[in-house]
Amino acid sequence: MADLKARLVGVELYFENLGAAKTFYAEVLGLPVQEYDPDHHAKFAAGDAFVCTENKGVEDYTSADKAVVFLEVANVRQALERIGSAHVMRAETSGNEPWAAIRDPEGHTVLLVQATR
Repeated sequence: MADLKARLVGVELYFENLGAAKTFYAEVLGLPVQEYDPDHHAKFAAGDAFVCTENKGVEDYTSADKAVVFLEVANVRQALERIGSAHVMRAETSGNEPWAAIRDPEGHTVLLVQATR
């Protein structure tokens, strides 16, 4: 099978409470809002990609609810200080590859990994 040379351009997560999703991704994680339609979705810039949070049921091609979003940050410890402990499920900040698993308002896991470059 030929390599598709695919690259991630974005991820979409479904929410019952789009307002809480917008607050979490914009204010807690600090992702810039690119688009916002309170009846449909909120889209956030995440480097060269995007995270889109969408109201459940607005599309006719929904997928399963489980998803994990991976976000690369410059410093995991500093990111955790900004985010606060209420959202943290688990963190491994010692060693060469720090990471942390946090939860958004509807239970999606956001995995923070430390940049290596």
